[in-house]
Amino acid sequence: MLKRRYFYFITMAVMALAMAACGHKTQDEHEGEEAEHHEHGDEIVLEPEKAKAAGVTVETVQPGSFHGIIHTSGKVMAASCDETTVVATLSGRVTIKDHVSEGLKVAGGTSLFTITSAGMQVAEGDPVQRAKIEYEKAERDYTRAQLLNKDKIISDKELVVAKAEYEAAKLTYTSVQKTRSAGGVVVTAPRGGFVKQCLVNGGDYVEAGQPLAIITQNQHLYLRAEVPERRFNELNSIKGAKFKTSYSDRLYDISNMGGHIQSYGRSAEVNNSYIPVIFEFNNTGDVVQGSYADIYLITNERSDVISVPLTALTEEQGLHYVYVQIDEEGYRKQEVTLGENDGERVEILKGLKKGEKVVTKGAIQVKLASASNAIPAHNHNH
Repeated sequence: MLKRRYFYFITMAVMALAMAACGHKTQDEHEGEEAEHHEHGDEIVLEPEKAKAAGVTVETVQPGSFHGIIHTSGKVMAASCDETTVVATLSGRVTIKDHVSEGLKVAGGTSLFTITSAGMQVAEGDPVQRAKIEYEKAERDYTRAQLLNKDKIISDKELVVAKAEYEAAKLTYTSVQKTRSAGGVVVTAPRGGFVKQCLVNGGDYVEAGQPLAIITQNQHLYLRAEVPERRFNELNSIKGAKFKTSYSDRLYDISNMGGHIQSYGRSAEVNNSYIPVIFEFNNTGDVVQGSYADIYLITNERSDVISVPLTALTEEQGLHYVYVQIDEEGYRKQEVTLGENDGERVEILKGLKKGEKVVTKGAIQVKLASASNAIPAHNHNH
């Protein structure tokens, strides 16, 4: 009995010592973890596999060349050399061909309108009849001039004039006859392109020479940027432009579209304080004439500038942040001060230094990981 009690007390004592020792060790580890938590409390953990699945990519910060920017707005317009106006060849009532509509592709010589003066009291009269009368008169005058010249009554010079008038009248009469249809005189497209705008409605009365439609070849476009007059002194340093339209997130670069600066104003326009700067570029087929644009004018280049893609930025309450990778699965949220941006990259004035690795794609995924991390801090127990 005494031996059993002795063995019991010995066993309990050993267990107590073991538990005490174990408790002391756990406390030390706890304190160590607390210290490590304090040291890495701002760290965001995102495992490499999850980062890859989320499309997270990083870029090493390296100072390089950047350019000055004039950020403004403007409009895309048709190049003047690309547009042709279709005009009425006589006065009368106009009929629009069934297939003619804005945006329609037409070839040179395509029938667009018919104009007729039938049943109307038009001062000029029927164009075909009038052309015929003028042609017959010129023919008689030329025949008479030949006889008079033969008899030395008129000079050779006068004979040449009569012949020229006859040939011009004949050409006009022949041309009018060819364009005459059962419904009147046909007006055709002077060259191929697209119908940009139809300026009349069916049944309208038009005067000879009145514009009926505008045809554009849509091969070249103008970008008109409105520059504040306070930046007039920088106009000579403009080297190019980038722009975005309201209907697309794509950033267009004038230099990649065969473009160049066409001209710029020497004074502000009436009733506003902006100076126009015009660029001409090749239409790639996905830029809409008349669309408004957000424009970044490129000026002089600067060296030793830290910049990151705009996709690297996140914003909270008016402040901007990037995420810096500190190890394979650890990231740090870093506030930055921004400079100029060209619609693609932004200058960093403060907050980053050479050699740091910045998340350039997937910054939102890293931000979400910081808000929903199951592990509040990186304990490095790999």
